[in-house]
Amino acid sequence: MTQNFNGLRVASLESRRADDMARMITKFGGQACVSPSMREVPIEPNRPAIDFAYRVITGEIPIMILMTGVGFRYLLKTTEKHVDQQRFLDALSDITTICRGPKPAAVMKEFGLKPTHRVPEPNTWRELLTTIDEGVPIANQVVGIQEYGVTNASLIAGLEARGAIPEPVRVYGWEYPEDTSPLEENVKELAAGNRDLLLFTSAHQVVNLFRMADSLNLTDALREGLRRTAIASIGPTTSDMLRESDLHVDMEPSHPKMGHLVSEAARDSADLVAQRRTQATPHHRIYTNASDVQRTPLPSIDDHPSQSSLFMKACRGEATERTPVWLMRQAGRYMQEYRDVRSQQTFLELCANPKLCSEVMCTAVDRLGVDAAIIFSDLLPILVPMGFDLEFVKGDGPVIHNPVRVAKDMDRVKALDNPQDLGFVYETVSQTRKDLPEGIPLIGFAGAPFTLASYAIEGGGSKQYAATKQLMRANDGGWAELMDRLTDAIIVYLNEQITAGAQCVQLFDSWAGCLSAADYTRFVLPWMQRIIAGVTPGVPLINFATGNPELLPLLRGDGRTVVGIDWRIDLASAWKRVGHDISVQGNLDPTVLLTDKPTIRAAAQDVLDQAAGRPGHIFNLGHGVMQTTPVENAIELVKAVQELSVRS
Repeated sequence: MTQNFNGLRVASLESRRADDMARMITKFGGQACVSPSMREVPIEPNRPAIDFAYRVITGEIPIMILMTGVGFRYLLKTTEKHVDQQRFLDALSDITTICRGPKPAAVMKEFGLKPTHRVPEPNTWRELLTTIDEGVPIANQVVGIQEYGVTNASLIAGLEARGAIPEPVRVYGWEYPEDTSPLEENVKELAAGNRDLLLFTSAHQVVNLFRMADSLNLTDALREGLRRTAIASIGPTTSDMLRESDLHVDMEPSHPKMGHLVSEAARDSADLVAQRRTQATPHHRIYTNASDVQRTPLPSIDDHPSQSSLFMKACRGEATERTPVWLMRQAGRYMQEYRDVRSQQTFLELCANPKLCSEVMCTAVDRLGVDAAIIFSDLLPILVPMGFDLEFVKGDGPVIHNPVRVAKDMDRVKALDNPQDLGFVYETVSQTRKDLPEGIPLIGFAGAPFTLASYAIEGGGSKQYAATKQLMRANDGGWAELMDRLTDAIIVYLNEQITAGAQCVQLFDSWAGCLSAADYTRFVLPWMQRIIAGVTPGVPLINFATGNPELLPLLRGDGRTVVGIDWRIDLASAWKRVGHDISVQGNLDPTVLLTDKPTIRAAAQDVLDQAAGRPGHIFNLGHGVMQTTPVENAIELVKAVQELSVRS
């Protein structure tokens, strides 16, 4: 394939290698619009860096990660007047040092040092962690990290997940270049939509781009212009910053190097620009087929009749003749049939009776006329074989009588060594699959690890999650150990449900909204990524977290992930944050079902209008059906969605 920009206007914010960037863009046939956006400025005085150097000398930091050459140089420079440099260098030669790439290794060589380990290409945090896994014991060890620019939350979380105690040290900051006029010009042109592609080579470029736009009173205009501009990111850290800034990422190169970024962006430029201009059309446009959003639908993994259902097609991103609809908690206390069954036994007894679980769910599917079923169970039984004493107390809900609060408590948290300890759940899947019409897909589910961990720590419901966050930040390995065991159990649990007959699975993270995006990235995301990677390939996985719309870009997962959206954000904005290449589920406020039929119908129409007929929307509530909901209103909602969403 030809690698040529064919005259497209290609913007870049590269600073240190601005001339090289301009030459490469021109070489590949683009109009180079390069404006340096930042310069490295040492932090002076830098007391934390000086203290860090003393801790290396005194043996308190036995492992050191060097992320950049210029950063290591600045670290030496900022400490040389306060710390005996030769003692510092001697101490570095005695400890384990890990260089992220060739540049910090070259600077070490200048000072007579040789790294203990070098991270192979493409030198990202992923290869860094792999290098550690292959021979650097870090459990219960303090690991110093010479940072560059923005803190790499994924690296920090990965180190903590391995039991390390990360100690980052910042050695330089980022300011504007001395001449800001080229950057000002690029911001104005981007805001006006006069650039076709924008190439990012570092995370902090995103920060300075918006700082400059704000100073020019062009922030809103810049965001609008960027909706029409294809964006290429050099790698995962920069992409994370872009998504946290509510910007799309249209491509990453095969290697996080500037040459790969430019050449591969040139190769794909025509498609990237065409796709971005298509997706930038107003949200009310009606899409009639999947090709309108430049999305490749996923294949089905088996030939079960439900694979051709509207629900499964929407999970895979295929166009459907109308929008599929189902409701979370669609078999529940708002239905008389459920109350009749429930009155005869405790909730846990009901959950342990596969035939009754199937009965209440199949009754709900039949009464409501929905397009999918979810097994009748609960989030918490998985904790019982892991050693937790669970009871559902009338008026109080679930109670864990032996919560874990500190790292040493993890000794009594068991692995799910015998999956058949939860055999009644798999029997519920099999029985429900048997009793349902073949064309109705069945959804299995589990609690997400953060929500399960919070129950296990708090001992029940909570408003502040103080004990959970205390353990989460304790840096003693307890959080990582608990999340590891929960994650391993969840993967086994969901895969057993799939084997038993579930066509799709959903993760419920009901309490994740108490976290900031940064905390979610650090303390939850690595384990969520493990679950998504560990679930049977090709099976759709709905990732549903409530309470904080800022988490939405972090829920994307891989191509088979469907992002569940609660009611706290409008669907159009939410889908934009998630990315239109991912299917979504949601998101009517459950309280709408407490009103009347005209209001319900109008609210359903509003959600459908925001989805704009785009392939990959599954209609649902933004949370479960409320206990006081009239069943007739739930039926009316399903009918309204099925009637109003028909494509002509």
